[in-house]
Amino acid sequence: MKTERMTVAQALVRFLDNQYINVDGEEIKFVQGVCGIFGHGNVVGLGEALESDQHSLRYYQGKNEQGMAHIALGFTKQKRRKQIMAVTSSIGPGALNMVTAAGTATSNRLPVLFLPGEAYATRQPDPVLQQIEQPHDYNITANDAFKPVSKYWDRIARPEQLMAACINGMRVLTDPAEMGAVTLCLPQDVQGEVYDYPVEFLEKRVHYVQRRDIDPAMVQRAADLIMKKEKPFIIAGGGIGYSDAAAELIEFTKEFNIPFGETQAGKGVVLFDNPYNMGGAGLTGTSATNKLAAKADLILGIGTRLNDFCTCSKWAYQHEEMDMISINVNPLDAYKMNAMPIFADAKLALKALTAELRKRGYKSGYTTEIAEARNEWDTEVDRLYTLEHPDGLAQTRILGELNDKLLPKDAIMVTASGSLPSDLQRVWRCREEGVYHVEYAFSCMGYEVNAALGVKIAEPDREVYAILGDGSFQMLHSEFVTSLQEGLKINLIVLDNNGCQCIHNLQRGQGIPSFANEYRYRDEKTGRLTGEYLPIDFAMVARGYGGNGYTATNVEELAEGVKAMQDSDKSTLIDIKTVPGTMTDGYDAWWRVGVAQKSRHQAVEEAAADVAKHVEQARKF
Repeated sequence: MKTERMTVAQALVRFLDNQYINVDGEEIKFVQGVCGIFGHGNVVGLGEALESDQHSLRYYQGKNEQGMAHIALGFTKQKRRKQIMAVTSSIGPGALNMVTAAGTATSNRLPVLFLPGEAYATRQPDPVLQQIEQPHDYNITANDAFKPVSKYWDRIARPEQLMAACINGMRVLTDPAEMGAVTLCLPQDVQGEVYDYPVEFLEKRVHYVQRRDIDPAMVQRAADLIMKKEKPFIIAGGGIGYSDAAAELIEFTKEFNIPFGETQAGKGVVLFDNPYNMGGAGLTGTSATNKLAAKADLILGIGTRLNDFCTCSKWAYQHEEMDMISINVNPLDAYKMNAMPIFADAKLALKALTAELRKRGYKSGYTTEIAEARNEWDTEVDRLYTLEHPDGLAQTRILGELNDKLLPKDAIMVTASGSLPSDLQRVWRCREEGVYHVEYAFSCMGYEVNAALGVKIAEPDREVYAILGDGSFQMLHSEFVTSLQEGLKINLIVLDNNGCQCIHNLQRGQGIPSFANEYRYRDEKTGRLTGEYLPIDFAMVARGYGGNGYTATNVEELAEGVKAMQDSDKSTLIDIKTVPGTMTDGYDAWWRVGVAQKSRHQAVEEAAADVAKHVEQARKF
């Protein structure tokens, strides 16, 4: 067998540079680049290999380990999982900073390769700087924290182990049913050790993404059930987008007169003006979706995780004879909600079901309900978009100005946490494909700014906007600096409402008095954070980094700021002073939270009683 002598790190870089995927006959280079921060645990091993000019991987210098990993997440999500990045850190705190991002990747089914440095395999210099020691098991390191949030985890303790680890890692990273974080821990001594690697391991490798076809028997079973139903309703998840099944969904809904609602990951796959698109589903959904879903006698989930926001904690579907079919490549997801599980690719499954139901002459029993629900919601969005508030700019008014007047229809919107994902899922009108980029499986504060750079790397010719609250901005915005360094312009729209108002609303909505969710000075009289709001100038923060920054307190200043942002040739932030508590809420939805059953506040106990009543109405599994 022909071999080539090289270090573990050099072999890893060569291997990654030669990975390709084939999707429906199209061959795509799979690994685009590496985001990293160097420390003693990776700079002289993997760093030496990356410094070489013997590969085509672009290296991005991160400023925070979690932030740089969000770049990789934003990139692969925008690429619909057809390209990835790797991320590398030193050992200890650098590695642990990436654990949150690994959880974000796995919960969102996004493929990202994590390469944390590791303590010495030889143990000769132990305890090395930043090493954690466990007296009961010396094999445990900080990197074991990646295990619960990774779909594949390995530690390369010997040079020859790299080959099996890399192949298994690629197996997971290219499998639509298993995608998530892959973590390969790299002991810092092993990174530099040499080994005679077989050339066939280092050569170009093409991974063929295989669509899982639907079993013909399952087509018949599903069709038999659908034929018995008058009012089916579709929950369209992210799997439809990743499967490129938008056209099939449009044909299916039109052919059989079936409305659908969108999950966060599924929103924007079909544009908002489609007459069967009822908008967001569940807790952060629209009245159109939630009213129709509540009365549906069949829920057809396609490519959705059916999480608690989507199903309103299993309360959303109230028809006594409701049945569910769940089409998913992942059996874990297909089995949820006691559904009829169909393990299949969304595109192939929809094609097969369309053909079978057409042959049987199926049509739903809907008459005017679909159009009426849609018209009612459109009227509500128009109202929200034009709200006037005596204290300043309401959050929904800001979204209306941006969506209908100020931003181009192909602008990509990135957000992740707080009230903005709720508002965007309800009211944002997607007029072109690929414009809605929301991470909400993990609801990870700090994703927005950093992932926006990943989106910009994925789509350099389009304008990318991160829209986020002041809480998320303060949580993590490190890669704004990287965007300036790379000359990749991103646009930050910060809605400054003086704190974490989404959780503030939840707190007060459950009868608890306002407590520690707003950004206020400590009040000497109360001993609590009940003083005046903190006067933070976020526009100045952006200018301090070398970008542009503007402030808006009214509609006119908002328009001026957005115009200046669009005219800018570098990353820009607009700080919009927003009236607290002016986000959307309600719309025939409920969400289970663990409210205290005993409290000195009567309103809290009343909220607990209301939770108990809804739990009785919800499905148990």
